[in-house]
Amino acid sequence: MSKHFASAYWEGNLPKGSGSYILKTSNHVGSLKFSTRFEDDKSGSSPEELIGAAHASCFSMAFSHALDQGGYTPIKVDTEAEVTLSKTDNGFAITEILLKTKAKVNNIDNDKFQEFANGAKEGCPVSKALTGTTIKLEAELV
Repeated sequence: MSKHFASAYWEGNLPKGSGSYILKTSNHVGSLKFSTRFEDDKSGSSPEELIGAAHASCFSMAFSHALDQGGYTPIKVDTEAEVTLSKTDNGFAITEILLKTKAKVNNIDNDKFQEFANGAKEGCPVSKALTGTTIKLEAELV
């Protein structure tokens, strides 16, 4: 079993407060504000952006592993995650994550490539943790 640690700190009310998070292993520190989460302020991060980074990383690793186990050599997997935070009848929710991946893999046809990509989307641990969210995939063989 592997454990990973992060922490977050918030001071003040939601609209005027601010906070930070720390990724314990790397000691990476990031800032959080209402405006970086709910408005178009790009001066800090958001929980959704962190989930996107986790999901893109997890998918890329799972996809590379699946390709390798299937007898294909992944040269490069580049994945972006677009995380949608929407206001719903039950408050705000992450309603969709779109994974956009481009991968260079030699000697694989597109149908097999898509099969491995969809398997990784369904099987990566972060996808499994986000089962209440619609997860979509655009996979391009380059």
